Amino acid sequence: MEIRKATMNDIEKITSLIEQLGYPTTLDSLKTRFRNIESSPDYHTLLATYDNKVVGLIGMIKGYYYEMDGFYIRIVSFVVDSNYRSMGIGKKLLEDAESWARSIGATGIGLNSGSRPERERAHRFYKNMGYVEKSIGFAKSLV
Repeated sequence: MEIRKATMNDIEKITSLIEQLGYPTTLDSLKTRFRNIESSPDYHTLLATYDNKVVGLIGMIKGYYYEMDGFYIRIVSFVVDSNYRSMGIGKKLLEDAESWARSIGATGIGLNSGSRPERERAHRFYKNMGYVEKSIGFAKSLV
């Protein structure tokens, strides 16, 4: 298994992984979004490869605290291909994300995960990785 930075050359597999997260999209739409992500220095996207196939993704963004000095990393996208789960790939992606966050001086890392029943296994994984359930989230569409 290898962890590496994502590039536009990976967009077809990234599209498939985003769909597995439950977000149907098109290749063209994701190309546009990924161009914006790739051009921003505050975003960082890592891929996991296994047997020369892209099988996992973790997307992060740098954010600044209002309540204290420093900055944090928010994981905004995290998925392992359903055919490759329970093989340590998610653990390795998360460890590499944490390592990158530390290397740039982040003082914290966090993520949100839906409260749907199909996410319970993921929630156990996060807790096993040392993440603490801290808050409840709210969202509102502005469109």
